[in-house]
Formats: sequence, structure tokens, C-alpha cells
Amino acid sequence: MPPRQLFPSTPRADALPRRRRLVAALIAVPGLMPALAHAQLAGEAAQAQPLDAPWGLRLAPQLEEHQLESGQKPATFVLGDTTTGTSDQDMAAKGAAEIRRNTAVIKADALHYDEDTDMADAYGKVHVVSNGVSFVGPEAHMRVESNEGYMPVPKYHFNATGGSGSAQRVDMLDSERSVFKSGTYTACQCETNPAWYIKGTEFDFDTGADEGVAHNGVLFFQGVPVFGSPWLSFPLSGARRSGFLPPTYSFGGTNGFELSVPYYFNIAPNRDLTLTPDIISRRGLMTDASFRYLSPTYSGSITGQFLPHDAITKTDRYSLSIQHNQNFGNGFGGYIHYDKVSDNSFPEDLGSVTSQILNGTQLLYQQEAGLTYTNGPWSVLAREQHWQTLTPSVAPYGREPQLNVKYTKYNAGGFDFGAEADYSRFRITTADTTQGDRLMFNPYLSYSIVGPGYFVTPKIQYHFASYDLSNIGNSIAGQAPIPGQPKNFTESIPTLSFDTGLIFDRSVRLFGHDYIQTLEPRLYYVYTPYRNQNFAPLFDTADADFGLAEIFTPNTFVGNDRIADANRLTAAITTRFIDSATGDERARFVLAQQYYFQDQRVTLLPTQTPAQATHSDLIAGAALKLGAGFQSETAVQYNADNNQLVQASAGFGFSPDAGKVINLSYRYTRAETTLNNVPIRQITVSAQWPLTHHVYGVARINYDLAGHALVDSLLGMQYDADCWTLGLGIQRYADAVNSAGQPTQGTRFLAQITFKGLSSIDNGLITSFRAGVPGYTPLPPPPPPEARFTNYD
Repeated sequence: MPPRQLFPSTPRADALPRRRRLVAALIAVPGLMPALAHAQLAGEAAQAQPLDAPWGLRLAPQLEEHQLESGQKPATFVLGDTTTGTSDQDMAAKGAAEIRRNTAVIKADALHYDEDTDMADAYGKVHVVSNGVSFVGPEAHMRVESNEGYMPVPKYHFNATGGSGSAQRVDMLDSERSVFKSGTYTACQCETNPAWYIKGTEFDFDTGADEGVAHNGVLFFQGVPVFGSPWLSFPLSGARRSGFLPPTYSFGGTNGFELSVPYYFNIAPNRDLTLTPDIISRRGLMTDASFRYLSPTYSGSITGQFLPHDAITKTDRYSLSIQHNQNFGNGFGGYIHYDKVSDNSFPEDLGSVTSQILNGTQLLYQQEAGLTYTNGPWSVLAREQHWQTLTPSVAPYGREPQLNVKYTKYNAGGFDFGAEADYSRFRITTADTTQGDRLMFNPYLSYSIVGPGYFVTPKIQYHFASYDLSNIGNSIAGQAPIPGQPKNFTESIPTLSFDTGLIFDRSVRLFGHDYIQTLEPRLYYVYTPYRNQNFAPLFDTADADFGLAEIFTPNTFVGNDRIADANRLTAAITTRFIDSATGDERARFVLAQQYYFQDQRVTLLPTQTPAQATHSDLIAGAALKLGAGFQSETAVQYNADNNQLVQASAGFGFSPDAGKVINLSYRYTRAETTLNNVPIRQITVSAQWPLTHHVYGVARINYDLAGHALVDSLLGMQYDADCWTLGLGIQRYADAVNSAGQPTQGTRFLAQITFKGLSSIDNGLITSFRAGVPGYTPLPPPPPPEARFTNYD
């Protein structure tokens, strides 16, 4: 029977309050009264949260979902301007008609609901919302509880992913799965004429699995078909998905045209595989495979390239790289780093195909495996190390094997102490070269006195080394062997150091801003007696650089085959300007110099002349970080005796906003008479800057002022549209050295188009931009997905 009329007359839809419509619907169908509310506010969520002052704004409570208990059924609401029906059987509603259950909503001009079959039939401007997916069409037929049904000629939109489209028919299988016949799909956020869309005979969507599949799909860009496939899978959001990645291509004088078309296999959330066929016009087809894996206890990658029967060399060529890290638990770990190529010219010939960042040719390939242990102050490393060396590089020594143990203890009654013990068997691939074993032990003890504005740290350390040479070659450290060279000998060298400094600070006001200025003088004294170490080969030792990072270290060599005798004092003074409001360091200036009380006699090679000087070069450094994104760093090494600039570097950066950065740097090194007697004078300019509202320019130039030649360069452009981006780049890089010793260069072209919401894979273009321009900012991603309740009706 019809429902009881609550008011004398039946008002129009635009005059009937929603509350009266709801009451009318519930009274008309007593069997549909709610058994339990599906969503409610509880606990702190039900309380308005203050944002600022007691009289300020308050954050509204958030909707909290609660699952129904077993045996309970959710409430079903039927609303409309006019309703008719039979209790516990069916109901019809007209004029702004609605059916609501859980998160499912069906709106129409007219609808009929059968309680026995749970079937709802809606007609005229039908709008269906289910689990964050909305459908719009002329009619719909659905089972409300299971979200199962169909709709002819629908338009649809995924709130959580931003995807949308239309079709001739949609079959809704449940709250997550749907099948569209003869439809389209796009992630462009526009009502009409999307920049890209996929058209197919059938679409299978699964929002739970975040996957869409187009059957007989064709990808259209600006109305032009650009790709087609009988089966095309794509993610509904930015998640990883198997499929083709953007191709790369280049052209060079050695290989001709090169084209790479990667295919990505999303095996599992923690494993993937990329297979890339590389077409090289002058050599053949090379296959590249890269497998990556990740777990809570281990991770790594395996990458290989294989070129069967190179058309130029007539040989099979390959490269292999294995990187693995393992955590065994309880402080134990292990690793494998293995790299190998088939021949000396592989990186020169095929490096542009296998590398994303190009500049120079790799000539040393590490082949190493090791076990590690860390527990408190203890650190242990056991490894086997070997090198594959390509000409013209000089082979380094490998450790076959090495056992290294370190113990470090801090603040034990004010003392810091520790020791390093190391056993290494040094082997080398160069014929007739000195090889042997070295046992080394380096203990130390220091005591720090730290007070307000000062510190004092005396330290004593010892170097013990024992050598057992299995072979004495025709040369030791590049020189003829010393007469009487023993195979077994030991060394014992003590070192005493004293490090002290003061810290003063004051408040200053500069340019209308308050700062804290510090003044930090520091003295560092080192004494090491002279010990003749000419018998010791150079297994792992070389001259250390001279700079601010090395001037406060006791040894002028790196490694354990040479300990420099020393009787010197290092004096330095630093001043800083710190923003008193934020604590940010805005400026720093440093001056440092070493003073020698006696000449250093220990040299790297026995034939070298010991240094004779009363003081070192003067080192000066400055770092500034001003407003508006400007910062700079400068370092200078100056020889006051000869009035010569030895080394200098200066860098400036300006980045007022994201996507806007300009870098300028200059590097100078005075000519070294023992090398090629040619100074190094290079200037590097790099930038990323918006040219128009949608176009960004990217550039890098590294120019050799002494040689009047480009070292490397990069020029690119990026166009950012609403739902797609286009990137183009050309890179000039140093790839080898010719027979005359002069560097040769190659050229690589990169192009990448990204359809936002469909693909976000970098084919090397963004990596090159990021490496070439410090401070580079990638183009903004698509807007974040909306929640299921966004635009909830």
C-alpha cells in the first residue's frame, strides 16, 4: 500500500527538505530500517581538534569506517520526491530518486528496488558511485549489496587514480572489477579532448589490483595513433607495471645508429627484470638484461650484456656485473661486487649503449667478495679482491685475501683508544713485479679535555708493519730494486700529535640582520721520527692531497706503506656567521698553513728529493649562503714564496625557486712539470630555467680554457603539459683516448615522452639532467589521487 501522507499536499522536489524525504522513505519500508550504522565517529575522531588559539579555527572530525559484525546487514536507504512500495518487498521512487547502502549510491530520475532480489533498476540521468568509482549513463541495473550489474553507454571516473573514459556498455562484476565494451581510457584531467587516450574493444579494470587491461588497444596522442597491441596492460596509478619503456637512440662514428627498446617485467613488489634489445647498425644485435631483487636480509642486482659475433671485431663480446649484499644477522654480513668485460675495447666501443651517465671510459673492474662483522666497538672485514685492468691503465694490487680487524672505544674515563690490525696478501697481474704479505698493527690512545670555548686533545699512535715478500721484481714502486733488498723486514714508527683550539662568539648586526659571529683559532702539532722505509713496496700507498680535509692529519701519505716523518705545526683560523634566529650558517671563512721545524725526509719513491721548506702553501676557503637562493664556495692554495697560485676553485649557485637554478664553477691547477707541463683551467656552466610557462631549458658546458676545447656538454629541453611531458637532450661526452693520447668524444641523443598517469619511467634523460646540473628539479608529477570519499554524494 502507498505510504501514509505526512503533509496535506505533495510538494515539488525543489521544495521538499532532505530530512522529510528520508523519513518518508524509512516509514514506507519498515523492513529496510538500518541494523547498524556503517560509518560513525568515535573517540578523539569525534572531537573537533583546535588548530591555533582557543578562539581560532578547529579541524573538523574525520569520518571513520567500522566493519559490520558477523550476521549483521547494512542499512539500505531509498529516497525520492515521491515513493511507493510494499513493505519488505519493493519500492519505487521518482524525482531525485536515490538508493544508498554502505559506500554505494545510485541516483536517477526514477528507480525501482526489489528487496527480495536486491535488484535496483534506475532510469534517466543515472549516477552510480561505488567504492570511489563513479558511472554516469541513461540507465543502470544493479544488485546493490554485491555491486554487480550493468549500464549501457556509460561515462566513468576513478577517484583514487584520476582515470576516466566512456564505453558502449559496462558490466560491474563487484566493487573493484568492471568490464567495458568498446571504450576509451585516459588519465588526463579534462572533460573533453584529452591529449592522450587508449581505445580498445574491451577494457578489464581491477581497482584492487591497480591494473587495467585493454584488448586490441591503440594509444592515441593528440588524435594520432602512436602504439597498438592486442593486449595492453597498464597501471591505474603510478605503480610499477610490466610493459615497454621509453626507447633511447644515439648516433656515433664508431657504432652508427643505436636503438634500445627496453621491456620491463614487474615480477613481484621486490623483484623486477628489464630486457633490452640494442640494435647497433654497424655491429649487430646486443641483448641487455638487468635483474634487481630486495628482501629484508639481502638485496642486489645482476646485469649482463651480450653481443654475439660483433660485425667489426668478429668476436663474441659481453659484460657482467653482480652486486649483492647479505645480512646474516647477529652483526654478520657479506657482499659480492663482481664486474667483468670480454676485452679491452668493450667499454670504448659499447660503453655508450650500456651506460646512462657518460663521461670517460672505465678501465678498472673490481671483482671482490667479503664477509663483515660489526658488534659494538668491533668491526671485522675478510675479503678476496681482484682487478681486471684494461690498457693503458696500470694494474693495482689485489688483496688475495685480506683480514682487517678494528676496535674503537670512546670516552672510557675520558680516554679514547683503539687499534687496527690487518693482514693482506698482495697480488698483481703485472709480470715480474714485487708481491708479498704484509701484517700491520696500528694502536692509538688519546685524551680530550673539552670546556666552554676550548678543547685540548693529545694523542699517541704507533705503526707496526711486517713484510714477507714472495717475489722481488725488477722494479719496486716503479724504480730499480735497492741493492740488498730483503724479503723479510719490519717497521715500527710512533707518532705524537696535539690538537687544541678556542671558540669565541659575539653578536653582530649586518645589513639589518642579527648574526652570531664565531672566531675559532686552532693549532695542530705532529711529531713523527724519521725511519727509513725505502725497502717497503707501495702496495696501497700514494701521496695525499693537500687541502683543508688533509691538513689536520698526521700522515702526508694515504695507505700503510709510508709513514711520513714530521715535526710541524698547523695553524688555522675560522670565522662563521650564524643566523641568530634560525641557527643557519650563512658564511664561513678559513685560513690555514703548516710550519715545518725540520724537512720531511721520507718520500714516496727512493729517488725523489726530500722537500725543503719552512712552511706550506697557504690555504684559504670561503662559503656563502645568502638570501634569494644564492650560495658560493671558494678554495685557494697559494705559494707565497714564489708568489704563485697553485690551485683554485670557485663555484656559484643561484636557485630562487624549484626548477630555476644556475651554476658557475672555475677550476685551476698550476702546470706540473713532472706530468705534461700543461695547466688545468676549466670552466663549467650549468642551468635549468623555465623558458615559458610550460617549457624548461637544461644545459651544461664544461670548457677547457687551456686546450680550447669542450670537455663535455649537454643541451636539453622539457615541455610540461597538463597530462604529458616531452624531454629532448643531446649529450657530448669523452669516451676514449686515441693512439696519440688525445681524448675522443661521442654523441648521444635522448628523447622521452611521459604520459602522466600511464608511465613514469626514465630512459636516462632525467638521470643525465640530474647528473649534469646540480640542483636540477624534475618536472612536477601528476596531482595526488583523491580519496574514495572525495566528491561523495
